[in-house]
Amino acid sequence: MNPNIKIRKIKKQDLDFVYKSICELENEELDFEIFETIFHENISNPKNLYLIAENDNEGLGFISFHTQNLLHHCGLVGEIQEFFIHQKYRGQGVGRVLIKEILDYAEENNLKSIEVTTNKKRVENVAIYENLGFTLSHNKFTIYR
Repeated sequence: MNPNIKIRKIKKQDLDFVYKSICELENEELDFEIFETIFHENISNPKNLYLIAENDNEGLGFISFHTQNLLHHCGLVGEIQEFFIHQKYRGQGVGRVLIKEILDYAEENNLKSIEVTTNKKRVENVAIYENLGFTLSHNKFTIYR
């Protein structure tokens, strides 16, 4: 790990960084007021873990992880909801460090599994997730409203 990379829980003051990152990830300008409400709700929920990777100067990326008890797993399962590394920091181990934090959290909290979904248009992510130890095991179907 790069010694200049620090990982910490996301705080209220990280709103702008996360907002800009998600807008870049989704390639659209999201409604800031709605985003802000959801952001504060999610980071204050003890079933969620939001982490930011930063160096001495700026944020490098972040990850959000939501957990829930599921009947069909008979226990706690976690899902990575958002995972973003800024372009200039990709390939430098930042994502791997964030994933390791999630794996450690899952181990400490006896999670049954960790899931992640990636949009089919992000074909490069399949190889990235496989390289991080994930297995392509499910199909996900969506109806947009």
